[in-house]
Amino acid sequence: MSGYANSRLRQALLVTLCLGALFVIAVPGFAQTAGEKGNEVTQARSVFGLIMVNRDPVFFTIVALSIWGLTLIIQGFLVNRPSIIMPQRTIETIREMIAQRRFKELIDFTETDPSFVSRALNPALKRAPSFNSMKEAMETAIGEQTADQFRKIEYLNIIGNLGPLLGLLGTVIGMIDAFLELNMSGGNASPANLAYGISKALVHTMLGLLLAVPCLAAFGILRTLVDKYTVRASMIAEELLLMIKPAEARPTAGVMRPGALPQPAPAPSPQIPRKPAQPIPVPGAQM
Repeated sequence: MSGYANSRLRQALLVTLCLGALFVIAVPGFAQTAGEKGNEVTQARSVFGLIMVNRDPVFFTIVALSIWGLTLIIQGFLVNRPSIIMPQRTIETIREMIAQRRFKELIDFTETDPSFVSRALNPALKRAPSFNSMKEAMETAIGEQTADQFRKIEYLNIIGNLGPLLGLLGTVIGMIDAFLELNMSGGNASPANLAYGISKALVHTMLGLLLAVPCLAAFGILRTLVDKYTVRASMIAEELLLMIKPAEARPTAGVMRPGALPQPAPAPSPQIPRKPAQPIPVPGAQM
């Protein structure tokens, strides 16, 4: 499941949803062609029937966005799980390689493993042995991965905000058509026909809300999950990096560590000049 984003499962899911939507749209369409306008009012006695007789470009746009949004919701909940972002087996494997000092194998493993932890640790391993460079590389990789996770679910926010706008557009178009028919009839249209036209227009508003509510709700939940799991995975990656730090080459005696500042030599203590000793005068001695 870790390769779900590029797997055939995602493609099969999208194709299935598209075929289901086409079936729902097309089957009532074939039944409607026999009776045209007369059967349209009969089919519209239910909400579903009213939706099916009100198919226009706005309707098909909302249906397409609904399929895309549903695919993103399913994908989001399948991908944003602890078993995908920070699988326990991957973490144990990395710990074992670090404990055994198998760093070459560790680099190869993190290069191919798609988990968040491996993708955060791999750039750091390539910057060894400088621990500061390793830490900076890991922080950059964590930031890029976190931003990428949020970008994937941001489309749900866009679709959710477009839903009500598309519904409003369809409603405005439907209201214009309804009042045009009222005008063409000379203002003698029956209340039933006028109510039918208005109800058709309001269908777009309902479809827009049905598109927006699930997408925005799923976006809020997924944003919380992404934030929680990426922070937890980042802490695990930093912990694994700290396990590698003691493996750095320690400075030997007389060898300066790279990057260390040279220590200034101790200043010599000032020498105080002393006066030569004066001879002590002895009584009776000639000078």
